[in-house]
Amino acid sequence: MNDHTPDASAAALDDLPFERAMEQLEEIVRRLERGDVPLDESVAIYERGEALKRHCETLLKRAEARIQKIAIGPDGRAAGTAALDVE
Repeated sequence: MNDHTPDASAAALDDLPFERAMEQLEEIVRRLERGDVPLDESVAIYERGEALKRHCETLLKRAEARIQKIAIGPDGRAAGTAALDVE
């Protein structure tokens, strides 16, 4: 993988869409599972994978926070929305 400083890698992740981050993470997993990557590179791509995993988790949490559920009034009709309780 490329040699990035932690700050540069974090900044690059901030702009990375969820789908692209997942693609990169899946490619890292494939490479590590093949077992033909030199040790130094394995460690580097594993660390990148960890950062991608955290990034994806953060994006999913943000998406969950934005989802709303429809509140039903006593008459059975939609009465508005409320934040979805994801916990």
